[in-house]
Amino acid sequence: MSDISTPRGRFLAAMNGTGDEPSLELAQLASKYGVTTEYTNWKGQLTRVPAKTVKAVLGALGVKTGSRAEIAAELRAFDDKSWRRAAPASVVVRQGAAVWAPITLPLGAEAEVWIDLDEDPAFEGGGRRVDVAAFTADDADRRDVDGRALARRHVELPGDLPLGWHRLRVRASGGVFAEGVLAVCPDRLELPEALRAHSVWGPMVQLYSARSRQSWGTGDFVDLGTLGHALAKAEGADFVLINPIHAAEPVPPYTPSPYLPATRDFTNPFYIRPEAIDEYATAEEEARSQVDSLAARARIDNADATMLDRDRSWPLKRAALEVLYNVPRSPAREADLDRFRAERQPAIGDFALWSALSDHGLAGTIEYGSPEAAKFAADNAALIEFHVWLQWIAEQQLAAAQALCKEGGMSLGIVKDLAVGVHPEGADAWSRKSLLATEIQVGAPPDYFNQMGQGWSEPPWRPDALEATGYAAYRSMLRAVLAHAGALRIDHILGLTRLWWIPEGQGPSEGTYVAYDREAMVSILILEATRAGAVVVGEDLGVVPPGLREYLGGRGLLGNSIVWFEKESDGYHLLPPERYRRLAMTTITTHDLPPTSAYLAGEHIVERDRLGLLDTPLEEARAVAAAERAQMVDLLVERGLLDPAQRADGLAIVKALHRFLLATPSVMLGVSLADLVGERRTQNLPGTDREYPNWSVPLADAAGNTVYVEDVLDSPVFQAIAEVLRGG
Repeated sequence: MSDISTPRGRFLAAMNGTGDEPSLELAQLASKYGVTTEYTNWKGQLTRVPAKTVKAVLGALGVKTGSRAEIAAELRAFDDKSWRRAAPASVVVRQGAAVWAPITLPLGAEAEVWIDLDEDPAFEGGGRRVDVAAFTADDADRRDVDGRALARRHVELPGDLPLGWHRLRVRASGGVFAEGVLAVCPDRLELPEALRAHSVWGPMVQLYSARSRQSWGTGDFVDLGTLGHALAKAEGADFVLINPIHAAEPVPPYTPSPYLPATRDFTNPFYIRPEAIDEYATAEEEARSQVDSLAARARIDNADATMLDRDRSWPLKRAALEVLYNVPRSPAREADLDRFRAERQPAIGDFALWSALSDHGLAGTIEYGSPEAAKFAADNAALIEFHVWLQWIAEQQLAAAQALCKEGGMSLGIVKDLAVGVHPEGADAWSRKSLLATEIQVGAPPDYFNQMGQGWSEPPWRPDALEATGYAAYRSMLRAVLAHAGALRIDHILGLTRLWWIPEGQGPSEGTYVAYDREAMVSILILEATRAGAVVVGEDLGVVPPGLREYLGGRGLLGNSIVWFEKESDGYHLLPPERYRRLAMTTITTHDLPPTSAYLAGEHIVERDRLGLLDTPLEEARAVAAAERAQMVDLLVERGLLDPAQRADGLAIVKALHRFLLATPSVMLGVSLADLVGERRTQNLPGTDREYPNWSVPLADAAGNTVYVEDVLDSPVFQAIAEVLRGG
């Protein structure tokens, strides 16, 4: 055997599939499915992906790679696949662009092709376009597949099609009929007038942590509306960015992370305020008394709590919601519930059924679409309807919160946050299993801040399945998260172009990238955001592919700049404020970093050392943090944003950092609510699960005293920073 340490040895190993590197045939097959066999790591080094990783990822896509014969067969099958459809499953185009769609028919067959236009009134659609094509398939482009002689023609689609989700349909002699999705999308997402005129600011809020004295242990939609309205009226805030509010499991133990939801199509009923439901006001005294009693217990249990306890507070709230569900509704309310149910089918039915199964401890034991699932649904119709009702109530209260924010003067109002994926045992993993690579978890490769890489547990969407189903699930999810929002933040927007897939049983550093159709994914996002009238912010941090930021910016999507991470090309010196991107939401901190006062004090270094998460000695890490702080302070002093005599004054530096924020040209400026009240505890410590109470820290001041929503504007720290914001 040749020595693989030599060039000749590596060549022979690649040809024969020996050693750690993929064979040439395996690499060719991987390329067809968008599976990367080599990439540039965060240090700028070319990294080759081991063959076992490539095979595991292809296996999750249903591709057999056990032998050279199987690989050869899969290569042939891939090339035949598109020929088996008379029309492509999905065509995604920019409005006005010249597009040719491949139509494949039996040799000699006569065909007609037409387009049925989207009937959604949001796109002013409806009707039929017949000016497409009628032709006879000849042998200009021919292939024999499954014993049939096929011919392909590329048909030009009209360039003046309206925006929307249309259907491309083909009818041919011999009984051939096929159709596919034709999505016509805007070239770019236009900014609203408020953002074209000047920069706007808003608080970044972990909603569960922002409690009022009337909430049931965690912040809710009433608290959101109250806070947003107050900040808009008093300080001119134009938006309020919240954590993901996707639905979680309905029974304990609850997953604390809002970034690991059961589904992204529906809303977490944790955020409902029972007393704000219309039926609370019309309920009989006994029912209201039951609700009031449960509310009192929830508030007593969580008064001045040092940590949030969802396992304790949600069962009390759910019991109250069950009482109110049984209160008779007016005919108008009943009709609105019927409308909601009809509009959200079939997704709402699947989610409500999964929720009911979870209530009975049967989620994961009964297969989706099975006779057992149908029998359970028939036997538990009332429970399933309760979960539908919960979603209706949650949507109503979210809409009310958005209306209150806009009434206060916000130009955007609520900015939602979209998680990267879903829980591996959640509702989507049950009902949409065919769309997910269930033997894979999404994550991130090693980088400067996480040198072991990251694994996030979520199974990724299969790009081939999305395309084959006309991106229906993607569209459904986007419409859900864009509802009742002025903007959408997309966590790890890099996932629209590629995701780091980690095979089951392997570590985060042992994955590889899998490509998605960037043009389709981004274009559909822009189409749905245009339909909703929303801004899109993409969190584009980490190892970003070359040219991606420029591509997204060119299409009107905002990036995400973090003051501590923005560096000159040397990777060391901090970027001056005037050179920040205009098309961006710029912030000082994130939910994965400590509040700014704690970050400046290096408290995160001590905490990570205590938990054994440092990959360098404590003193060395402290020295690096101290140098970073000194560089920032020097820049603030140099720019006249900080008095040199206040170099050691923590609050003065925090205020100066907000002046720095205002000095950037970025159209959106996010200010942490934790910074606004002097909180020092971080919400999430990456790399931990049970070691740290992630996503369970209630809002408090520097001394650990609870800060309720109604007290935020009276906080001395808030008043100090608000003065800076007003000056800007």
